Amino acid sequence: MNTDAASARDLVEGIKAARVDALAGVEKVLCPPFVYLQLVRDLTRGTSLKVGAQDMHWEEKGAFTGEISAAMVKDFAEYVIIGHSERRQLFGETDEGVRRKLLAAIGHGLTPIVCVGETGDERSAGRTNDVLLRQVRGAFADVDLPATAVVAYEPVWAIGTGVAATAQDANDAIGFIRAELAKLAGAETAQAIRILYGGSVTPANVAEIVSQPEVDGGLVGGASLVASSFADLVRAAASL
Repeated sequence: MNTDAASARDLVEGIKAARVDALAGVEKVLCPPFVYLQLVRDLTRGTSLKVGAQDMHWEEKGAFTGEISAAMVKDFAEYVIIGHSERRQLFGETDEGVRRKLLAAIGHGLTPIVCVGETGDERSAGRTNDVLLRQVRGAFADVDLPATAVVAYEPVWAIGTGVAATAQDANDAIGFIRAELAKLAGAETAQAIRILYGGSVTPANVAEIVSQPEVDGGLVGGASLVASSFADLVRAAASL
């Protein structure tokens, strides 16, 4: 829940001025609040910058005041984040809800970015893989998953804390997720799916993290709210 219309415009214009949209080999997706999706879509038209929504509902339409359907998102965006840890923790999002949103997104041709990850207590208890297994199976079992889908491993204990997972820990967790996806969707699809790391990603650590063999990119929060920082992230990734 960041930016207003003016700062959203300034952020996009600053990213465009940094000329990162011309950098090859890095896909760049901006996910603004719902009310600025059209603004950001219009500002990014003609560039390589793509647009995603931060959430959506699984129902097609109906009496769900305040919710946004996949069809509504599709009017303005290509991507949608599903199951972000803040949605799970603060708004009671369940694995079943994530699954229903995933199916709706796929049904409308949106590219889902499905988030999974453990809390600090779960990590301390040695339950990281158990949590990831439950969340991955809960979302993806018996789903005809497109190879264009995206998964984001975002350990809750790393989000907004300034303490990122080590590059090796991120690689190990993402490798575990990919192995489970191979069981559910086949090895070819699992290799094609991009799995990102999210959690205190900065220009200083992004290269080390995304250079790991299992890590395909980053899901970035605070560091993406400043145009120069976003540009540095993209440049670091493009240099690999």
